[in-house]
Amino acid sequence: MHTWIIEGNRQRLDGGSMFGNAPKALWSKWNPPDESNRILLSCRALLVQTSSGKNILFETGIGNFFEPKLKERFGIDENEHVLLKNLEMAGFKPHDIDSVILSHLHFDHAGGLLSSYAENEIFKLVFPKASFYVGQEHWMRAQNPHIREQVSFIPIIHQLLKDSQRLRLVEGESHPDLDFGVKFHYSHGHTIGLMISEIFLEDTSVFFVSDLIPGKSWVHLPIVMGYDRFPEQTVNEKKQILEKIIDSKGKLFFTHDPEIAFAHVQKDSQGKFFIRPLA
Repeated sequence: MHTWIIEGNRQRLDGGSMFGNAPKALWSKWNPPDESNRILLSCRALLVQTSSGKNILFETGIGNFFEPKLKERFGIDENEHVLLKNLEMAGFKPHDIDSVILSHLHFDHAGGLLSSYAENEIFKLVFPKASFYVGQEHWMRAQNPHIREQVSFIPIIHQLLKDSQRLRLVEGESHPDLDFGVKFHYSHGHTIGLMISEIFLEDTSVFFVSDLIPGKSWVHLPIVMGYDRFPEQTVNEKKQILEKIIDSKGKLFFTHDPEIAFAHVQKDSQGKFFIRPLA
């Protein structure tokens, strides 16, 4: 199988929210904030082409669907759908994508499903032939979210997915439609039913962990986001998945790290996890 790192639109989010109860004196050394206290974050996808020629896109980033006022609020500077531009640079059109696997439906991971904002125009899904895979438990959460999480979801995405008749809900470690090497694990600390993809390549495995570990700074076990629903559970789940990555000699894929996409995970003599960047 072949893989491509596909960068999408970048965003800036409040550093305090991204680092929970970690003091600014600590996290600002790792991720320097701007004058509005926001840190730069990638919204990165992974494209896998299977041995049978199917093109599988893992997540879609934040996209370009926000109206100008919200784009300014979230620090999105680009005026185009960067994911689609970079897919084209890699040699792929939207209709070439056969499947989109979504870890969860927060707007900065699923917003790239939508066409770009244009006044008085109706949104549409940008991948006209793809089937869309979402965990069953998370889908139920997204339809009736807690008030604390409600703003992270974009209802038009849910409606368009249902209307497309190409929505596929995943239960357990696999889905019968996905006939390549992928195994699903689940996390509930950041959001209920977040789906982690373990992708088996010829010589290694890649763990697409999404917001369980958004970037290198969050490899430190106590560091969790203020957005996480159950922070202590996030810590426990991070430890479990990092141990699994080490045991399998796999690679960790970061969706939000502005500098690093892939890393090897290691652990020192005190049991502290750290990474060795690969890209």
